[in-house]
Amino acid sequence: MKKLLYAVAAIIFISCQQQSETKDMQSENPFYQEWDTPYGVPPFAQIKNKHYKPAFEDGMSQQLKEVEGIAGSEESPTFDNTIAAYEKSGELLNKVSNVFFTLTGAHTNDSIQQIQKEVSPMLSAHSDNIFLNADFFQRVKTLYEDRENLNLTVEQNKLLENYYNRFIRSGAALDEEQKARMREINERISVLQVQFGENVLKEENKFELVLEEDQLDGLPESVRTAGAEAAKEKGYEGKYLYTTHRPSLYPFITYSKNRDLRKQLKMGYIMRGDNGDDLDNKEILREIVNLRLEKANMLGFETHAHYALQDRMLNTPEKVYDLLNKVWPAAIEAAKKERDLMKQMSVEEGLDIDIMPWDWWYYAEKIKVRDYSLDEDEIRPYLKVDNVINGSFILANKLFGLTFEEQKDIPKYHPDVRTYTVKNEAGELIGIYLSDWFYRSSKRGGAWMSNIREQSNMDGNRIIPIIYNVGNFTKPTADKPSLLSQDEATTLFHEFGHALHGLLSECTYPSISGTATPRDFVEFPSQVMENWVFQPEMLSQYAFHYETGEVMPDELVQKIRKAGTFNQGFGTVEYMAASYLDMSYHTIKEPLTGDMNEFENAAMDEIGLIDAIVPRYRSGYFRHITGGYSAGYYSYLNSEIMDADAFDAFKENGLFDKATADAFREHILSKGGTKDAMEMYVNFRGRKPSYEGLLERRGFN
Repeated sequence: MKKLLYAVAAIIFISCQQQSETKDMQSENPFYQEWDTPYGVPPFAQIKNKHYKPAFEDGMSQQLKEVEGIAGSEESPTFDNTIAAYEKSGELLNKVSNVFFTLTGAHTNDSIQQIQKEVSPMLSAHSDNIFLNADFFQRVKTLYEDRENLNLTVEQNKLLENYYNRFIRSGAALDEEQKARMREINERISVLQVQFGENVLKEENKFELVLEEDQLDGLPESVRTAGAEAAKEKGYEGKYLYTTHRPSLYPFITYSKNRDLRKQLKMGYIMRGDNGDDLDNKEILREIVNLRLEKANMLGFETHAHYALQDRMLNTPEKVYDLLNKVWPAAIEAAKKERDLMKQMSVEEGLDIDIMPWDWWYYAEKIKVRDYSLDEDEIRPYLKVDNVINGSFILANKLFGLTFEEQKDIPKYHPDVRTYTVKNEAGELIGIYLSDWFYRSSKRGGAWMSNIREQSNMDGNRIIPIIYNVGNFTKPTADKPSLLSQDEATTLFHEFGHALHGLLSECTYPSISGTATPRDFVEFPSQVMENWVFQPEMLSQYAFHYETGEVMPDELVQKIRKAGTFNQGFGTVEYMAASYLDMSYHTIKEPLTGDMNEFENAAMDEIGLIDAIVPRYRSGYFRHITGGYSAGYYSYLNSEIMDADAFDAFKENGLFDKATADAFREHILSKGGTKDAMEMYVNFRGRKPSYEGLLERRGFN
């Protein structure tokens, strides 16, 4: 008896000790605490890598208990006790996820990458545990089938429809054997997606072109200085370093007179994920594509594209191809004319070469200087990054009455990050904005917007969003500020447009607020902001020479406008080639078994892509389509049709017309995904858009 009592006592002691250790661990973990920080921004300095996984595990466990409570409720399903209840669930999981996935993109390291590998399949299984839950699905289905009698608001009706469709598209109606296979597929895809992205980042940080001073012929002083700074940082004293990161790549291949070196650098870029080594991504992409096909077939779809497009504006592959095929003939014809001009210039220089991808940027710049008297280095001094950022703020103020005030006490995850409070025209705080525009090796390539906290207003509990922008612009050097190219300035305004979409959201439920819209609509609010960048009325507000403070002269402004359609054939074709490649992968009806490069080449041959241009993204580094843009890279083109048409409204009424801006804010930016996308557009414009405006803008008419 004593032994039994001792055993029980020991068990109780161990249990209490474990509970005590758990409480101690949680007390030290910021994710279990209320954040006593300005505006509830995460206390990044206090968060350690060891804090993530326990918070993920507990967050998933807590949300599953909440879901079980919803699914197992004995009360009849209502919108509030089922849909709204789920919207409120997962507080801890959302908290840790939003911080963690901010860092996986913007400031990662080996430890974070390892955690991502571990938690990604766990999160996939967690999602399946929710959306394959038969009891939960039955409650949602009951509400959906009775939705006409529930007296729901427009937003509630859209949210209910979204959840019903998500359950169906997740496989809730499948039998148990199929559900088990669905879980396996989802888990495997989640692992492969992480590996694909990690390989691309390692490839980007791996390639180095280390040069001597006598190999820099043609490079302007700014490009030489950047190369010297990069080399010094890596310990290559007295050398010059250039990499496949865009801020390093594009200036080099634009100005270097050494064709062999241009080729080395460009090939380093386009061969990422395709070098037959441990970072090769071809087999990873093959497996992802084949698993997606199997999943789509299980759900009754002919291809993954049919599945992915079901809830988009263009909801069938035929509609996507119809859009692409309307624009492609004019685009490829324009690109061929541009190539022929370059060929002619090479002949005049005594080279007579076939124009290749490593030649295009070089000759495009030379032709721009010759035919338009426009030199990129003539423009950059007026596009100091601080001035361009200020320009985006000025535009937001003129259109929407917003003010951005930089704050020094808001936590940040890296010293490069700048933090702002955002207030509306009445002086009310509507959001927090973080910008992180400079390149570093811990950041994935490209530029993007996301959020650390979504806007919502459930039960009168108004939550303001925390929005951030990330880019990869060249950092200031010791004696020179960061000066942007035309493309980079446009990118900044584009991503800032996404930020405005998140900041100006006025929705009730977080899952359909801000940028939670169909994939082929979400780029519209961001792309429309690009239109103002080089308008004379806008340039006069921010484009000041970084040394003299003088505004960009009218003569230079007119040169920029005159060259507005220059090289549009190239820009359109390289983008559209990637869009076609994406669709080729996701309209397969049988698993891919052959050589992946042959598949890519065949897809490009089918559309008649010329040798001088490679797709903007080749298969080995096409991160968009391994993530959320599968069968969706065309979205930028679909959005551009709307943005060209929408900007016409501002041109008709005035670039800063308040009534037009108010209508855009009311019907587009504030609504998130609470209505049908085309309905929102028509509410703003009074009609559907026409693609002719896109052709005219690009000079294809």
